Amino acid sequence: MQKLSQVFKEGSGYRMFLISMVTFGLSYGLYKGVIDNYLAEVVSMTSFDKGVSEFFRELPGLLLVLILAVFYTLSAEKIYKIGALIMMVGMGMQAVVPATRVMVILAIFVHSLGEHIQLGMRNTLSLQYAREGHGGAALGLQSSINQIGTLAGYLIIIVAFFFLDPSTTLYRIVFAVSTGIIVLGFFSTTRMKGNSQTDATKRRFYFHKKYTKYYMLEVFYGARKQIFFTFGPYVLVLFYGANAMVISLLFAVSSICTFFAAPLVGRIIDRFGYKIVMITDTLILVIVCFFYGFAHHIFPMNVAFIVCCVNYILDSIISLASLASNMYVQDLADSGDEVRATISTGVSVNHLITILIALFGGWIWQVLGIETLFILSAVLGLCNSAYAATIKVKKAAAK
Repeated sequence: MQKLSQVFKEGSGYRMFLISMVTFGLSYGLYKGVIDNYLAEVVSMTSFDKGVSEFFRELPGLLLVLILAVFYTLSAEKIYKIGALIMMVGMGMQAVVPATRVMVILAIFVHSLGEHIQLGMRNTLSLQYAREGHGGAALGLQSSINQIGTLAGYLIIIVAFFFLDPSTTLYRIVFAVSTGIIVLGFFSTTRMKGNSQTDATKRRFYFHKKYTKYYMLEVFYGARKQIFFTFGPYVLVLFYGANAMVISLLFAVSSICTFFAAPLVGRIIDRFGYKIVMITDTLILVIVCFFYGFAHHIFPMNVAFIVCCVNYILDSIISLASLASNMYVQDLADSGDEVRATISTGVSVNHLITILIALFGGWIWQVLGIETLFILSAVLGLCNSAYAATIKVKKAAAK
C-alpha cells in the first residue's frame, strides 16, 4: 500500500479527513450491527414496518441533489461537517427516544440525512486532497479506511453480544457509544481548514437520450438490491431468530469477502466486458433468490439458515458487478464531467425505485410471504439481464 504522503497533498487536511472516515465507519459498524435486531426485538416492527422505516432511510438519497443545491455556496468541508453534525443528532436521538415506531423512524431519517450529505462529499474531498495523478489511489484509501472502521464496529458487537444478553439497555448503550464516536469524528472535521469546491455534477440532474438504457438498468438494479439490503437481514432476524451477534458476524464476513472480491470483479469486467458481467451476475442472482425464499421448504430450519447466510454473502459479492454499469456510462460519455453527472443522476434514479420497493416489499412479505418477495427479486434480476442483453457494445469495450 502506498504511503499516505505519496497519495495526498501535504497541508491539505487529509489526515483529519481520514481520521473522521475511520470514526464514522466504526460508528456505522456498531449501528448497523444491531439496528435490525433492535427494530425486531425492542420496537416490534413487522416486515411492513421495516419497509416503511427503509422508505424514510432512503428518502435523503433521493433528495440529495436538492439538498446539495441548497448548500451550493458552501465548501465541501463545510457541507461534510454539516453532515457529521446531523448524523450525530440522529444517532443521539436513537439512544434516547422512546422505542416507538414513529420516534425510531424519525431518528433513522435524521441519521440517514446526515449520512447521505456526507456521502456526497467523501469522494469530492478525496480527489481534492489527492496529489495529481493519484485520484484513484486516494479514493481507494478513503474507502478502505472507512471499511476497516466498519468492520471493527461489527467485531465489537460480536464480542459484546457474546458476553452480554441482549436488552433494551444494551442497545441504547451501543447507540450512545456510537454517538460518542461520531462526536470524536465531528471534532476531527473541525480541524479541516480547506475550502474545496463541491462537485457541480452532484448538484444537478443530467438526462440524455443515449443513457436511457443505463437509467433503466439502475431502476432494475435498485429494486433488486433494495430487497436484499432491506429484507435479507430481517428475514434472518424475524424468520430464523438470528441475534445481533450472528448478524454482525454475517456482516463482518460479507465485508471481508467483498473487500477481497472487488479487485477480482474489476479484472473480470476488464477481461470479459461490462455487458457479459451485467447479464451473468443477475442470472446468478436467480439462484440466490430461490434459495433465500425457499430454503426452509427444502432443508431443516438450521440448515436453511446457513444456506441463507451463504446466499446473503454471495449476493454481496455479485452486487459488486454493478461497477459494470459505470463502465457502460464511461463508454458512452464524451467527457469526465458527463460521466460524473450521469452516474450521480443514476444514483438518484436508483433511490427513487428503492424507496418504492421498500414500501411494497414489506407489504408483499406480510401478505404473500417471503417466497413471493424473493421471486420478485429474481424476476427483476431477469429483467435486468434481458435489458442488458440489448446493449450494443463498442468494439473498443469488447475485449
